[in-house]
Amino acid sequence: MPDTTPQPPQQPWENGWAPDTSRAPGTRRLWLAGGLAIATIITCVTSIAVMDSDSDKTSHTASKDPTSSATVPGLISFASPSTDAASPPHAGKSGLTSGGPSTSAAAQENGSPSPASGSKPSKSPTSHAGSPSKPQPTTTWRSVRSVNYPDRYWHVSGGYVKLDPIAGSESRADSTFKLVKGLANSSCYSFATHDGKYLRHRNFLLRADTNDGSSLFKQDATFCARSSSISGAIMLESVNYPGRYLRHQNFQLKLDPYQYSDLYRHDSAFRLVDGLA
Repeated sequence: MPDTTPQPPQQPWENGWAPDTSRAPGTRRLWLAGGLAIATIITCVTSIAVMDSDSDKTSHTASKDPTSSATVPGLISFASPSTDAASPPHAGKSGLTSGGPSTSAAAQENGSPSPASGSKPSKSPTSHAGSPSKPQPTTTWRSVRSVNYPDRYWHVSGGYVKLDPIAGSESRADSTFKLVKGLANSSCYSFATHDGKYLRHRNFLLRADTNDGSSLFKQDATFCARSSSISGAIMLESVNYPGRYLRHQNFQLKLDPYQYSDLYRHDSAFRLVDGLA
């Protein structure tokens, strides 16, 4: 067996190779990872910019097209809240004219149901072409029924008008009134009793009094029908105290300023029905 002498390890400078000490180990991998991260960030930023640009174009197109808002998927449309229910029935606020009774009042007088709010009144067969038809109250006997107390009617008791249930024939007679053209405004209403008196307000309380022919009496005894928020009902506004309506309180009929409450709207809503007597 030959004698093998171990060779001493060669030094790097003996075979011409020397380690590169100019950079730390793994630098190339770090550079590659950094470059990949930068490329990823640039790609994301570019994608976001393109999406924002497309969104701006879509919004601009939708603003020019008034019908586009209804066709954009994924959007929920909310209607604007209506303010009609909270507005008093004044001319210029509810769309009612102050000169004549509302269509609801005319419908109640004729015994027909009230048309929907906002509908145009139809012309009568005798109306002339081109001239709007104005409903005029006719002389007829009517009773006035409460909306929130449907078993109670206007009733003359002790000279004042109260909200009472019907009890006997005398009560029926005192709860039936002749509905005539307003003494101070022919487009509005006046209520006459069976003994020739008229319902008028005095100190804001409704009572039956004899007509003295004065201008004050005529105004106190004239009420204009206005549309009510209650279907088929009307409100009655004073001619000489605009903004005050007949309402019952503790079953007493009185004039009160309009109030933004459901209680007031129900207390001031009445239905004109066929005379009880």
